[in-house]
Amino acid sequence: MVMVRRPSRNAGKYTVTLKSQQHRRTQNRPRPCRTYMTRSRCLTRGSFFHRLPSEVFDMILDKLSVLEISVFSMVSKEITSYVVDYISTLAWKNKSIIQSFHYSTCLEQRSTLEHYRDLGVLFKRSTLLLPTKDRLKFIFSKFSQIPCFMMEQCLAPDCIGFSSYGVFLQALIAGWDELECHRVFNFLCDLTNLLQKTEGVISGKPGVRWYQELQLRLFCRQVLLDPWPNQLDCQFWLTQLLKPWPLVSQAHLLFILYGPLLPEGTLGWQDLVERGLPHGALWDLAKAILLLFGKLEVNGQTTISMLAILEELIVIPQPWHVENVARLLVLCGSSLCYTVLASKAISGRLLEISRLIVYIILVCEKDGYHMSWAVKLVQQICKVFNTAPEKFYFIQQLENMFSEVTREVFEFSVAENHMETFQTLCILQDSSAHFHTKFLHMLLR
Repeated sequence: MVMVRRPSRNAGKYTVTLKSQQHRRTQNRPRPCRTYMTRSRCLTRGSFFHRLPSEVFDMILDKLSVLEISVFSMVSKEITSYVVDYISTLAWKNKSIIQSFHYSTCLEQRSTLEHYRDLGVLFKRSTLLLPTKDRLKFIFSKFSQIPCFMMEQCLAPDCIGFSSYGVFLQALIAGWDELECHRVFNFLCDLTNLLQKTEGVISGKPGVRWYQELQLRLFCRQVLLDPWPNQLDCQFWLTQLLKPWPLVSQAHLLFILYGPLLPEGTLGWQDLVERGLPHGALWDLAKAILLLFGKLEVNGQTTISMLAILEELIVIPQPWHVENVARLLVLCGSSLCYTVLASKAISGRLLEISRLIVYIILVCEKDGYHMSWAVKLVQQICKVFNTAPEKFYFIQQLENMFSEVTREVFEFSVAENHMETFQTLCILQDSSAHFHTKFLHMLLR
């Protein structure tokens, strides 16, 4: 019989012990110290740039454009760190951050705006690894002392400082999520005292602090609102500007930001009260209202808040000329116009909506809108009333208002001997004829 040797019980044990000892010896070996890079020690060991002295590396960066540096900063963490050091130097700041924004030619202005757009991309890419708060502190520390970037610091009428600031900010935060954009807004408010400056303007009588009003308008429009091609982005910033204030102040601020300007550049507060303004004067204001309230279910605004802001808006600084109210509603489109008029109809304000509708018909005639639009609007308003007598009373009020407004315009033109008012009277007569013709045609067909 051949004896077969059994494996020892300790064989596996010894094997495990040997591996464990080997593992412990490996753990106990001294590890190489981690090397932290500084400007005097170049980048990752073994790379091409490691063999260059930092002064030579700076000379290479000096030869690159701002956009090329921004691309280069994304190569590695070490290079990003080096680029951040490089753009933190006073020499680079003096060379690359333009502080004069008063140019005589469009070519120079366009060149500066493109340069600041490139700077925005550079700071966006080079600070990508930092938390948002640290990014903002680092970035805006480079621009905080430029006079043309601050309200009430530059008196030059042709300054493009705010516009340059705006394209820089747009390039910097493009693609950031809403939470980060909230942080940017709060940071900018602290940096510029924006809320305090806004409060100082909207708490006063309209037009008294005209220079501060204009500065607030220019800063908010050119830095925060106008640079955005996307309506949702613009809506976000406009909402942030309005949100801290009560509805009365929101209406005041909305007028400062988008109200009509006089030829000398100040806000036309009193013009809206005294006379009817041309079509283009109220277009910016109408676009802002549509931006805020065009889709109430999307942006969280309510019909009540919209109506409240509009009611406050059209009495600043005093009740507007009715033609201006009508023109604003026409520019805002069918949905908003109907919402405003229907709300007044439900409240029983028939004289008010009758006068408004007469002036809406006048505006349609003056500005070249199809009269069928006004006819359909009146038909919609009729549906608000439940009974036939209520609908008849509304139509009767509307017809009486045509006569009353015609008489008022005639009497004013005779008393003042004013040719423009007489022309308005003629247009009013034409608008009445066209409206009733279209109304009867749509009724009888």
